[in-house]
Amino acid sequence: MKKILSIDGGGIRGIIPSMILSDIEKKVGKPVGECFDLIAGTSTGGILALGLSKSNADGKPMYSAGKLAEIYSKRGREIFSRSFWKGVSSVGGLTDELYPADGLERLLDEYFGSDVLGDCLVNTIVTSYDIQNRAPVFLKSWRKKHSNVLMKDAARATSAAPTYFEPALVNIEGEDKALIDGGVFINSPSVSAFAEAIRIFPKETDFFVLSLGTGKQTRPITYKEAKNWGKAEWMLPVMSCMFDGVSDAADYQMKKLLGKSYIRLQTDLTIASDDMDNASNGNVENLKQEAEKLIFKHKKDLNRLYETLQK
Repeated sequence: MKKILSIDGGGIRGIIPSMILSDIEKKVGKPVGECFDLIAGTSTGGILALGLSKSNADGKPMYSAGKLAEIYSKRGREIFSRSFWKGVSSVGGLTDELYPADGLERLLDEYFGSDVLGDCLVNTIVTSYDIQNRAPVFLKSWRKKHSNVLMKDAARATSAAPTYFEPALVNIEGEDKALIDGGVFINSPSVSAFAEAIRIFPKETDFFVLSLGTGKQTRPITYKEAKNWGKAEWMLPVMSCMFDGVSDAADYQMKKLLGKSYIRLQTDLTIASDDMDNASNGNVENLKQEAEKLIFKHKKDLNRLYETLQK
């Protein structure tokens, strides 16, 4: 059996899948990077996928899921940090990106250094979108043309959410690509990860997919609110609708494709804010509660998952 892990995008809400993965590590007794044959992620999920796949000097996973959860909890505000004048000059994100990329890039450099995709311990995919060539980009650790792409550059590209951060300029085989967050077309990469697994493991007939969400947005948008909205008002709501819509579609498709060999762990956000950039101490604690609520609610699925990963 080949086991596949897929992690959604969602900014600071990456705390939720990182805590689920930490729980899995405790129950299974080994790092997530040793539990799966392929890991795929979009945006914050892409950063997690790369973190779980990074090796130490001994060829073992460098970061536990618990360590990655700790980074979100303790250092999330470094990513979503801007000066007063940045907020004023961007008119709250209307005329420029909401946040400078400096804080995000410092963290990515600190945790990924000079490692390249070809160094990944596990087959790893992170998604992005090439705005110049208008084409989706799947950065694959095993693909020759992507093997020398720095992990920190791949992480920067997959998390370059429009309106939040400027695009990433990433060199691929001598050509600079202007890349943005893969969530614009595939916020949940589960279907693509499964399709890729079939291709790279052609003799395998038994597949299992675990798909992790970052919390489902529940704030309603009423007709009365939206009927007179223009570009400015629709800017962030349309992104949230798009991200949730493609994730729900992928979930439906995977259930049809794999049935019981597919588990989706997702939760409605009833306590925490669904804003991708709300890294306040209060919301971080609320996101942790959301993760604990999900783990308690999905005990049956998690027990089945533990058994599968121990095989």
